[in-house]
Amino acid sequence: MKKWIVLFLVLLLSACNRNVPITEHSQGIWDHYFVYPMSKLLLMLGHAFQENYGLAIIALTIVVRFGLLPLMVKQFRTNIAMQRIRPEIQKLQQKYKGTDMEAQRKLQQEMMQLYQKHGVNPMSGCLPIFIQMPIFMSLYYAISRTEEIKLHSFLWMQLGHRDPYLIMPILASLTTFISMRLSPSATTTEAATQMKIMSYVMPVMIFMGASSVPSALSLYWVIGGCFSIIQSLMMRTQWKKHETEAAK
Repeated sequence: MKKWIVLFLVLLLSACNRNVPITEHSQGIWDHYFVYPMSKLLLMLGHAFQENYGLAIIALTIVVRFGLLPLMVKQFRTNIAMQRIRPEIQKLQQKYKGTDMEAQRKLQQEMMQLYQKHGVNPMSGCLPIFIQMPIFMSLYYAISRTEEIKLHSFLWMQLGHRDPYLIMPILASLTTFISMRLSPSATTTEAATQMKIMSYVMPVMIFMGASSVPSALSLYWVIGGCFSIIQSLMMRTQWKKHETEAAK
């Protein structure tokens, strides 16, 4: 579900075409408090890297992902907690197998009590993506409305235009596939099946989305994907350690 939110955001952004230059005098809450600060930050980072805005975007991506790391660790711990209470969840599902509204209401009520008892918040996994949404949107508009960044060439790309060779969209798709395949196992067979299907569907959708936005966003996506791969490898090690302890 989180990936679909990102995809919707990408398609929404690709349909936008607001190219009025962003300045400190730009009006509106969004422009003044989100887009302009992002533009200013990228210009400062670019200046630190000798006017290289590609490196500025890479640096920004790494900072954002490190900032989100505590939330990702919390999400990982939630997955472990969900694994531990899985037998109790299955008992509740067996207890309220009926499809009537009353049975479903009682099931949801007791599951919420179970979550509270073990300090589990199933919605914690959504928080990182909701935090990234305004960052991603402000990055899009900052690139599109800042001439220095929009016209800057990095590697084979012009940051404000689509990758002419589709290399970045391909890499974005590939890193998404790898990170999803490395993610810890789901807590149920049904969820595991859905995750496997999504690991093939999402890279295709990511490729389509990354192909329709400026290459700077694809670069942001690729660096974030590489970060996710490293993060998943570390968490996968911890997950296997947890499964070994649980088996004993």
